[in-house]
Amino acid sequence: MPLALLALAISAFGIGTTEFVMMGLLPNVADDLGTSVPTAGYLVSAYAIGVVIGAPLLTALGSRIPRKRMLVGLMAVFTVGNLASALAPSFGLLIAGRVLAGLPHGAFFGVGAVVAARLVRDGRQARAVATMFLGLTVANIVGVPAATLLGQHLGWRATFLVVAGIGLVAMAALAVLVPRLSREHQGGLGHELRAMGNRQVLLGLLTAVFGFAGVFAVYSYLSSMMTKVTGFSETSVTLVLALFGIGMTLGALAAGPLTDRALRPTLYGSLGALAVALVVFDFTVHVKWAALITVVVLGAVGFMTTTPLQMLVMSKARHAPTLASASNHSAFNLANAGGAWLGGLAIGAGWGWTSPALVGAVLAAAGLGIALTAGLLDRGAPRDATRVVAQGAGETPSREPAA
Repeated sequence: MPLALLALAISAFGIGTTEFVMMGLLPNVADDLGTSVPTAGYLVSAYAIGVVIGAPLLTALGSRIPRKRMLVGLMAVFTVGNLASALAPSFGLLIAGRVLAGLPHGAFFGVGAVVAARLVRDGRQARAVATMFLGLTVANIVGVPAATLLGQHLGWRATFLVVAGIGLVAMAALAVLVPRLSREHQGGLGHELRAMGNRQVLLGLLTAVFGFAGVFAVYSYLSSMMTKVTGFSETSVTLVLALFGIGMTLGALAAGPLTDRALRPTLYGSLGALAVALVVFDFTVHVKWAALITVVVLGAVGFMTTTPLQMLVMSKARHAPTLASASNHSAFNLANAGGAWLGGLAIGAGWGWTSPALVGAVLAAAGLGIALTAGLLDRGAPRDATRVVAQGAGETPSREPAA
């Protein structure tokens, strides 16, 4: 694999760390800024709002910018957003810093996925994209726990200063390791918007919203389930979250080669397995060893959906994949917010702490239904000789992974 993928993975590590670390620092931030923990929870939503807004907006604004320069610029915005968060004197300005840090998230992964696919030969493009996503999974195993401990001992501001430092390292790695890519076929905003109108792209994004919401319906309340139902102590929750991150890493490693071999079957299988695992978790959560095994499985099958979904929208957008690729991350963050909201409604309705697992199973099944419908509709569509996965930036057309 090219060293440029390492630069993309380092960037993903920083992004994943800052996205999830706030969940563990909410009490510290609330105490320091004189607000309540529920109010401090808006800081999680602020980042997600930044992602949803920034993915299409920054991708559109940067549609004519060379992709290497775009990646470095997006990491610069990320770095400034985390620095602003670290130095924020008030809760309102911290909200603004979190929104700013979230703005480049979707655009970075959208552009980064297109670049990653261009760096390797045909038949290995999904593996290249999955390698970039490994940075996110490692962040959940190492970055988030380490950053949380740092914030608890040295103050939450130290955490965001360190993340800003990671951003600087990522910028340097991108500048040195990512090659200059040709622009001769790089389309403008009009091409990107037309690609977004493709029915298969829209169905792919809708699959991401419903399918991945099943993951976050449970992940958002995993700590509470482990302490209130399974019987783990609060100090053990970090280990549980790390196991979820290990599962995510295993899922990312498996998703790359599987997606290169058979895209749609990988998507169907991961969504189906996710729905089943969530139903099983409703039972295994009551037994410590079984709960831990299921947490790893949930992380694996949940994250295994990301690579085929990313490759699907890129391949169907064909000549202008960047906006569709970035919008996929807006869809993931809508899934984050929607899954957490629906899981919370189930708990609030008195259905019990395990009810988000069943809610998640329904959401995953809905995502599978949308994916199957899209696959059936695609079978009746005329096919060209080639399906371009990363075209739009001067690359050679490549065949779509088998569907």
